[in-house]
Amino acid sequence: MRHGESERAVAGSSFALLDGHGDPALAPEGRRQAEQVCARLAEEGVESLVVTPLRRTAETAAPLVRRLGLSPAVEPGLREVHLGEWEGGLYRAKVLEGDPVARRVFDEQRWDAIPGAETNEAFFSRVRAAVERVALANAGRRVAVFAHGGTIGAVLAMASGSQPFAFVGADNASISEVVVTPGRWFVRRYNDTAHVRAEPSA
Repeated sequence: MRHGESERAVAGSSFALLDGHGDPALAPEGRRQAEQVCARLAEEGVESLVVTPLRRTAETAAPLVRRLGLSPAVEPGLREVHLGEWEGGLYRAKVLEGDPVARRVFDEQRWDAIPGAETNEAFFSRVRAAVERVALANAGRRVAVFAHGGTIGAVLAMASGSQPFAFVGADNASISEVVVTPGRWFVRRYNDTAHVRAEPSA
């Protein structure tokens, strides 16, 4: 699952960093999305929970923790791609303003077009190792992993053999499903948001 919508970046200020990664909390809409995705997951036979060290994933998983009484494991290897000099909310601003480097990121499908950002090779390697650790610790079980858009894109790209950014852009609180076996990963669904409903207008 991708986490719910996080706090908006504010011009001239930066999110707090955790181990070099921007660490915003969920926005009010993100908390509503968390309730919605967790209500659906509560009916899907989840047996284990995993979050990353970044608080937006733990906050998204919190309603499922309450419903199922499971304690989530923390997997640092599934944290978001490191964006180098654009951490702390600057990446969003650069994309919105159409910065030329932001365009290069997507044209060339590589994060390290951003100064100091993680390379695709390093990012995919740590994500693959993390998925394999989670799978080994939960063999035969259905695991709900609360992670990030870049991470989800990397997992599905590796599972499908697609281009690096083919699955970048999962919506907030969406569900993607991958079956992990010792020899191969299989994509079962991507960006399922049937459970996400906007707040009713007054």
